[in-house]
Amino acid sequence: MFQGASRLALDAKGRLTVPARHRELLAATANSQLTLTKHPSGCLLVFPRPVWEGFRERVAALPMSAEGWKRVFLGNAMDVEIDGASRVLVSPELRAAAGMSKDVTLLGMGSHLELWDSERYAAHEAAVLAQGLPEALQDFSF
Repeated sequence: MFQGASRLALDAKGRLTVPARHRELLAATANSQLTLTKHPSGCLLVFPRPVWEGFRERVAALPMSAEGWKRVFLGNAMDVEIDGASRVLVSPELRAAAGMSKDVTLLGMGSHLELWDSERYAAHEAAVLAQGLPEALQDFSF
């Protein structure tokens, strides 16, 4: 399970260093192979390859009425590997789609990760907090 936030920097070639706390799990469960694709909220989804394969099958099985979303998720998916220096290349197309420049935030989301431009994530989180708790969390115990 992935959890927690990491503030990272993309290098000049668009690579980020995978935090040490995630490397061992990714090496063991995904042979250091990942798939990146767009998320509707403006960030990137980062899947260990075996988790991606299950997600891809679920998306591919969606009805024709979801054809546009199939294109968003499957048409933009890029397979990458963690290199010997523990870096992952984020393609220029995906960086542009997520509005990424240099400072990024990697969020653990359980079975996968999200990669955000840090400023965009701060704005997103502020907007979520400003909305207050949704009904689904009203009876949630902290």
